[in-house]
Amino acid sequence: MKRVFITGASSGLGEALARQYAAQGAVLGLVARRREMLEALATGLAQAERHHLYVLDVNDHAALHAAATDFLAKEGGIDVVIANAGVSFGTLTDHEEDLPVFERILATNVTAMVASFAPFIPAMEKQVRAGNRDCRLVGIASVAGIRGLPGAGAYSASKAAVISYCESLRVELRKTGIKVVTIAPGYVDTPMTQVNTYPMPFMLSAETFARRAMKAINAGTSYAVIPWQMGVVAKLLRLLPNWIYDRLFVNAPHKPRIAADQQSGSPESRGNQA
Repeated sequence: MKRVFITGASSGLGEALARQYAAQGAVLGLVARRREMLEALATGLAQAERHHLYVLDVNDHAALHAAATDFLAKEGGIDVVIANAGVSFGTLTDHEEDLPVFERILATNVTAMVASFAPFIPAMEKQVRAGNRDCRLVGIASVAGIRGLPGAGAYSASKAAVISYCESLRVELRKTGIKVVTIAPGYVDTPMTQVNTYPMPFMLSAETFARRAMKAINAGTSYAVIPWQMGVVAKLLRLLPNWIYDRLFVNAPHKPRIAADQQSGSPESRGNQA
């Protein structure tokens, strides 16, 4: 029975991953800010009584560490950690009021991922030495991290950072036997993408994404773009000279910015995608 710890589990990709793993018999540690949604998810999962719920903001690193410690103590170890919690808002550098939003996106999408992984690495190292070769740290990135998207500077920067961070961590941990998996979703039908007003090619349901992601995680794939078609698009965009890319995307539609009266609140943790 796998032991799986998922952040941002109350909706979107996190919810879909939780349902997929529970259906396969895993015992879960589920982290999210929204108690009602987290409890509603848990009651619908297979073996609902076996799972552990942690209502917290991933930017509260002490609370996150305490949740990890509690899960390890109760389950005697860990097999998969999925750092999925993330936020996405449109941002514009010439709007100074967006600076706090930049900071929150980077903190939630990048720094909280480090805080999610760190408490589990010593336990995983012990498990690998004891013969468990299935330990996985999974970072949810995005194809939005392949090239900077206009109007989404903070989100693109955060996901580019996730890709580079996970690559660094993968090499750092190679000798330990712990595998680091980077998943870069394209467009997935979740609350985060439902606010987008522009075309979203190769859209997947959250359930389809979760099945494909779980397959990549089980295989220990170092980097996977889901769906693969978006991976092809991303590679082509990366190869474009800057002057061509700039001309193609200068008039691209922007992701909606967060309203000024919402900027003082804590961001919601949702599943990540482009």
